[in-house]
Amino acid sequence: MVREEMLLGPMTALADLVRRREVSPVEVVAATLERIDALDPRLNAYIAVFRDEALRQARAAEDEVRRGQYRGPLHGMPISLKDLYDVGGTPTTAASPIWREATAAEDATVVRRLRAAGAIIVGKVNLHECAYGATGSSSAFGATRNPWDVARVPGGSSSGSAAAVAAGLCAATLGSDTGGSVRVPAAFCGIVGIKPTYGRVSRHGVFPLAWSLDHVGPLARTVEDAAIVLEAIAGRDPHDPTTSRRPVPSYRAALTGDVREVRVGVVRQWMETSMEPEVRAAVSSAIEHLDGLGARIVDLDVPAVRLGPPASNAIMAVEAYGVHRRWLRERPRDYSPDVRHRLLAGALLPSHAYLLGQRARSMLVRTFGRLYEQVDVLALATTPRVAPTFDEVRYDPVDPPAAYRGGIVPFTRTFNVVGLPAISVPCGVGAGGMPVGLQIVGRPFDEETVLRVAHAYEQSTPWWKRRPSIDG
Repeated sequence: MVREEMLLGPMTALADLVRRREVSPVEVVAATLERIDALDPRLNAYIAVFRDEALRQARAAEDEVRRGQYRGPLHGMPISLKDLYDVGGTPTTAASPIWREATAAEDATVVRRLRAAGAIIVGKVNLHECAYGATGSSSAFGATRNPWDVARVPGGSSSGSAAAVAAGLCAATLGSDTGGSVRVPAAFCGIVGIKPTYGRVSRHGVFPLAWSLDHVGPLARTVEDAAIVLEAIAGRDPHDPTTSRRPVPSYRAALTGDVREVRVGVVRQWMETSMEPEVRAAVSSAIEHLDGLGARIVDLDVPAVRLGPPASNAIMAVEAYGVHRRWLRERPRDYSPDVRHRLLAGALLPSHAYLLGQRARSMLVRTFGRLYEQVDVLALATTPRVAPTFDEVRYDPVDPPAAYRGGIVPFTRTFNVVGLPAISVPCGVGAGGMPVGLQIVGRPFDEETVLRVAHAYEQSTPWWKRRPSIDG
């Protein structure tokens, strides 16, 4: 029998019970579906639940495990997908009325890889419409709510992904990250989210927002869970020419718990940025904790990092408008106001603004290349504040709230511009008892060190064991 606490604990613990045949994939999936029925009316994390197909796959997985054909820690695990991922025979809506009936012909590459590892796709989860927003407050299917406090946003754009994992409505999920859309909701919902290096994971079959900034990445309850999912989906894909030919290492094997002599860089410009006091205290304490684990803290002065947000703005606006140009012409009123206005802003930017953004990107790539000669990872806050309330982010085109002025993503978007691997892991409690996220960023294709540092921190602190109040 699958108990409630199992659905809120690490996926690895649940997977081990399946491996030992103490619980079956059918019991796991059935319990997950029951929990979705009970809690999702309050959270609105799911757009579609594949109930019958998930149970059919669970029965097949149960039979395979019984016959000794266990495929690994994803076998029989209920996984959800942000509704940008193609699942053959089902719509990929991007949380917009424009694509409600846009049925996919085949699975996205990463979905095929999850299935090959034995994962069971239980449904599609909600998002900020078209993946263009940091709050999760705009969706044709209604806003997703934060399981820690339903009056607050879960973060975006992978809003349903983070809420579903935090509330135990799936074992893990896939989100997408163009300016922080995996890491921000992970921080706001008290879970783990990793954006891998640009080119590490295929985006074939994933609806785009900005081609040169988009990343595919998992959200999960622990670093080890995220490492398992990342290892399953990473690697070269001939359908996505941006993917790397580099071999995929064993990310799980990298989780040694040892960070002695790892050089952790702390950039002064980020620490001096305005943050809520509780967030600053939690992140400062987390950095001190890494020092206590034997890491070497290196203070850095890097004025060039201020170029990241404006470069991201210019590149994202123009590329996003390019993706949506046709539909903006044919069906402009089918976009929610905040998304439509942001997309149309890309049409107003002159070509030299995009070119300046790309020049800033080149400068930042060189800057970070030199920076990683001095350090192994960077440590900073994921967001400067905890999850705001829906009232705080209510859209007003005349006087946009802070969320639309970059007040949520100043620490995340630079790493999309330069394509570096970055993870968010819970590191404390902020205002209203809401989670705070610590961001660890590494060299290109060095997800192993990023995961190792995040895992060592996570497992030596209590924050990952906290559970949201949605059950209360």
